[in-house]
Amino acid sequence: RLAILLNILWLAACEPIALNSGGGNVKAGAPVAVALLLPRGSSISGDDLISTALENAARLAAADLQGVKIDLRVYSTAGDAGRAQTAAKQAVAEGAQVILGPLRAESANAAAVAVAPQGVNVLAFSNNTTIAGGNLFLLGSTFQNTANRLTAYANRNGKGRILVVHDDQIGGQLGKSAILQAISATGATLAGTVSYEHSQQGVTGAIPRIKAAATAGSANAVFLTSTSDAALPFFAQLLPEGGVSSATTQFIGLSRWDIPAQTLALPGLQGGWFALPDPAKSAQFSNRYAAAYGNSPHPLAALAYDGVAAVGALAKSGKRNALSASSLTQGAGFQGANGIFRLRPDGTNQRGLAIAQ
Repeated sequence: RLAILLNILWLAACEPIALNSGGGNVKAGAPVAVALLLPRGSSISGDDLISTALENAARLAAADLQGVKIDLRVYSTAGDAGRAQTAAKQAVAEGAQVILGPLRAESANAAAVAVAPQGVNVLAFSNNTTIAGGNLFLLGSTFQNTANRLTAYANRNGKGRILVVHDDQIGGQLGKSAILQAISATGATLAGTVSYEHSQQGVTGAIPRIKAAATAGSANAVFLTSTSDAALPFFAQLLPEGGVSSATTQFIGLSRWDIPAQTLALPGLQGGWFALPDPAKSAQFSNRYAAAYGNSPHPLAALAYDGVAAVGALAKSGKRNALSASSLTQGAGFQGANGIFRLRPDGTNQRGLAIAQ
């Protein structure tokens, strides 16, 4: 479900907005009105579960704040962009100083456009960088952030001749682009790219081409964009059989290989690298959430916690413009449920990530 959801988050959206975003004014000592836009009531399976987890995490973060009061106001969008736009306008009309959510790109873009004239910023749970900018900031972990972390690590550890393997879908194309940018930025070397059709037959047909490209480019690493619910298990089996083994070539994954956990047991992936949030911080958040609500948090719940934590940290300063774009993008960043993160002026983010083997 998580992998499917992460793919949905990359739905195409309107062009990024480029409007001035001053942020709602904050009065020292007064509660900060935060609107939380959730996809509750949508026709997509699991959205109500995700909505509950996001709301629970937001309330948990508000309770953890010291010296700041958060007036959390929840609005349902039913996963619809039009309703998200209406909810955002209503929230601002009712005094919201900042908006958390919506979940998906199209809805987030619509909400941000709707409230840009009022100078209210939107911290969306999406990771789709095509909508970022103006008054819209992303909380979701981006492909670029993960690619940068892994590529820099690989290059420092002698695995900098990288072959990129991606499918022909939008996620694969965006993943490829992120990795190529990371290779250029970190001084690594592109050993080639191999695209494949998003099907079992496509994966099978790509194996000899991957082997040939790895040999021709003298690749010592293969960077895979595939996910556990798609081609990754096939590659884990077929690449070693086709002569590209993790014993001789470093496998690197753009997606998390620990979701679902059984992916970690695939023989062909042993020794491979992927990135994930600070395990210690993640465990602390999970334990705190479970103690409060009696179950484990959804993997996306931490994003709502992070949004409230950032708002609280800024409001605590007592500055009138604490929720302005310039304040949200302070270089020091914030401490969130999964570790450190920073919002960037272009609307994207940087997150501290651990390397897992």
